[in-house]
Amino acid sequence: MAKNKAAALAVERTAPMTDDRNTAPWPMLGRFEMLLARPTGWRRRLVLTLLGAVGALALPPVHFVPAFCPGLWAIVWGTERAPSSRAAFATGWWVAFGYFLAGLYWISSALLVDPIRFGWMIPFIVGGLSGVLALFIGAAAAVVRRLRLTGIAGVLALGVAWLFFEWLRSWIFSGFPWNLAGYVWAFSDGMNQFAALAGIWGLTLVTIVGLGLPALLARSAKRPRTVVLGVAAGLLMLGAIWAGGMVRLSMAPAASTTGLHFRIVQASIPQTLKNDSAAAYNNVLRQVALTKNTPGGDAAQLVIWPEAAVPFLIEREPTLRRALAEVIPPKGYLFTGAPRGEPLTGPLDQVWNSLVVLDADAQIRATFDKFHLVPLGEYVPLRQLFPFISKITPGGMDFTAGPGPTTIRLPGLPAVGPVICYEVIFPHAVVNEADRPDWIVNLTNDGWFGITSGPYQHFASARLRAVEEGLPLVRAANTGISGVVDSYGRVIQRLGLGETGVIDGTLPQTLTPTPYARGGDWNALALGLIAALLALVCHTRRA
Repeated sequence: MAKNKAAALAVERTAPMTDDRNTAPWPMLGRFEMLLARPTGWRRRLVLTLLGAVGALALPPVHFVPAFCPGLWAIVWGTERAPSSRAAFATGWWVAFGYFLAGLYWISSALLVDPIRFGWMIPFIVGGLSGVLALFIGAAAAVVRRLRLTGIAGVLALGVAWLFFEWLRSWIFSGFPWNLAGYVWAFSDGMNQFAALAGIWGLTLVTIVGLGLPALLARSAKRPRTVVLGVAAGLLMLGAIWAGGMVRLSMAPAASTTGLHFRIVQASIPQTLKNDSAAAYNNVLRQVALTKNTPGGDAAQLVIWPEAAVPFLIEREPTLRRALAEVIPPKGYLFTGAPRGEPLTGPLDQVWNSLVVLDADAQIRATFDKFHLVPLGEYVPLRQLFPFISKITPGGMDFTAGPGPTTIRLPGLPAVGPVICYEVIFPHAVVNEADRPDWIVNLTNDGWFGITSGPYQHFASARLRAVEEGLPLVRAANTGISGVVDSYGRVIQRLGLGETGVIDGTLPQTLTPTPYARGGDWNALALGLIAALLALVCHTRRA
């Protein structure tokens, strides 16, 4: 038994430190690595988890980027000194588990809207999802260890592997590309401009490489000067990306608009009240009153309400349509979230989470059906195997997925690409590239997540889609954050989380398609190949 226990500890423990540790370019960082290597067993796993959790402070709304480094460095060190790929995987998994656990805690808020029915699911949903997402980071560490790459080559390889597995989790199991590493720069308009070239994937790659290279200063090296130069090059790369982004912004034309005036309505209706069927009509009337009675909207041609703002089947209720038409400008439109069901009479066979376009004559002019549904939120995966689980949104029926990105064209409006809720987090999947729109409208209801970091992270994702596509984005959220984002991802107007009010805005101009809009994920692949070739060169030269 003692031998087995010792062997198990050896798998978890990093390789022994060398006696020439004092020759490390940054001895203080070397001592931190030594301290990190001492715990074993559950203590080591706890330390790694805590380092990952601290890393979540780099995400919105805190934006403390240095907090991301200790967990990332622990993965670099653990991968280099792990006795096996399995041990490297474990290091990456525990750090990532802490990162996602702290970064996704807000999901529990949605389950506490109805705690009696769904509260018991919190450890399984939040913990389970964090554990699944951590698999991808663990796999990246394992691949680097399997290739036996160390030093600068190892960090470059980790960036490439991290990029690949993060991209993989954007579509496997329906996909959930939330809190990608590149979002640690969400606060910086300059850094965000890189997404116009290589998307959030490119930002993720340069983040892992640029912030990961300083970890090499903790250990002795045969060529310490090369290591220092490599670290400097990585930091200069990040600085150059920021500088290039600022140059791009400085060359942007003076603020110009399409001439489309709109009014965004943020009623801040608590989710518990939205789920109350007895309050449904009053909730709609509240939005009607806010739209009509708030001064300053005389120029508006378009009124925009959030996801599920009208919890009724509009196509079945002409009286309701006429009441809603009272808030619509002459020759204008109302964009509102509402369910849509078929057939139009009798019991429903299918129901969609939709955006409905209503004109001043109370006629439905267009609809868009959400195509990327939230598991357990809008449908129950493998419902036959889990009949005891119900979705958390009201109603017994699962929603049906729509056909995909759509462009809506209406007289008097620039062509618009609608996305509902978290559809906006999926890179290069928010607009119909075959029928490219002039702007993006995002309807969402983040009231499920209360005053947590979730809505801030969601808004940051929406901003990156505007940069990637070169399209302005208008966002209406029930409890916030609503806003107007230009084609460079800059926030022009904004209503904060929990605020009640309207935004009277004018649609910013569209850019020509960005390199990422034209090339998509192939651009990030090309960047990854460059990093892989550099890793090969560094490995050959033992750098």
